[in-house]
Amino acid sequence: METFSANNIELEASRRVRKDPAEDSISVARPDRHIWGIYIVLCILSVVELYSASSREVASSAIGVYGPLLRHGVMLLCGLGIILVLQRIHYRKFLMWIPLFALISVVMMLYVMLFGDVINGARRSFRLLGVSLQPSEFLKMSAAAMIALVLSVSQLQGTVKRSGVIVCAAVVLLFAAMLVPQGLTNTILLMAISISMMVIGGVPYRMLAAVLGAYIIGFLLLLGLDYLISDGGSGGLLGRMSVWMARLTSFGSDEPKYMLDLTSDNAQEMYSYMAQAHGGITGVLPGNSRETARLPLAFSDYIYSIIVEDLGLIGGVVVMLLYLWLLGRASAIAARCSRAFPALLVIGMAVTIVYQALFHIAIVTGAFPVSGQPLPLISKGGTSILITSIAFGVMLSVSRYAVRSGRRREIKAELESLPEEARAENPSQLS
Repeated sequence: METFSANNIELEASRRVRKDPAEDSISVARPDRHIWGIYIVLCILSVVELYSASSREVASSAIGVYGPLLRHGVMLLCGLGIILVLQRIHYRKFLMWIPLFALISVVMMLYVMLFGDVINGARRSFRLLGVSLQPSEFLKMSAAAMIALVLSVSQLQGTVKRSGVIVCAAVVLLFAAMLVPQGLTNTILLMAISISMMVIGGVPYRMLAAVLGAYIIGFLLLLGLDYLISDGGSGGLLGRMSVWMARLTSFGSDEPKYMLDLTSDNAQEMYSYMAQAHGGITGVLPGNSRETARLPLAFSDYIYSIIVEDLGLIGGVVVMLLYLWLLGRASAIAARCSRAFPALLVIGMAVTIVYQALFHIAIVTGAFPVSGQPLPLISKGGTSILITSIAFGVMLSVSRYAVRSGRRREIKAELESLPEEARAENPSQLS
């Protein structure tokens, strides 16, 4: 009986090794505490500041005073569930999901371009199971994931194959062409994410210059096509040219903001500046905001101005440093990865979140022309929360399962568990 039991135990152990050699041969680390800490703090800020910024919604809510907060809390709980699931999945399994995720994002975007709900003069969303989804958020993250995948399989002796760079640029141009009708900011954001990832992925500077040139030429061609379709008017394919020009003209004006008359066109911008000025250095504390009742979209595109009003300049700087801390932590994780794919994947997710946060902050503070951009995990919006949660889950997965440099036996096991095309070494570790 004892011999039979011992044999059974040995047989079961051998089956586990054959079933998943990577997980049995590689020690699993704890999820990164820094990333979890940043996520928790952002969620707390999100709940507090969203409630503070929702005066307009509270007044019209059929559920009552806590209606907007309850809806937001449900989305945060869904996001937490996504993170808890994704952090337990080995990052190598994302290899097969990335192309499918990108395809689904493209299909959703095409559907919205044709049949989506019109918001602020452009088709931006559609409803699924009672939730409003904005495919532009899916498109940005799937682009970052696709770039990570393509660059990792295109590594060649410390550089990147020309074919890989061409594929990355083609993906970005395709996605950018679909994003342009919804807004110029998303397009610029996507291109900034791609250029940053190419730099980190080891793309030579000459190729980077060529990619940047391709982006500029592609954008000019699209504008030319729009001009021909609209016969020189403001309609046509984009239908946003007049809006862009008005915003750029206002941004480039030398006239001080406090000298401008308050109009329906600049109300959001002006009330946002008033909120930040009212906050001063230390803020008026949450719940005491004066401008939240007057500022349109205070709970989404302009929530950073309410954060500064409530928590002052100090609180605004702390929020910005949280996002930069996330990027720094992702960079530290990437630098210790032995393989290119997990390194580029964790950087791609972090850059997508942080760049969007910095764009939001720059727009609200007047350092960038007016546009609509949510603050990741803090602004109200189901799509933004879901996408940000997916990015956090992927980063935590890499922090758990990616092998650190210097562990030869585990590096070998990780190498054997990956497809042959995804076994390239981390370019940041190559001399």
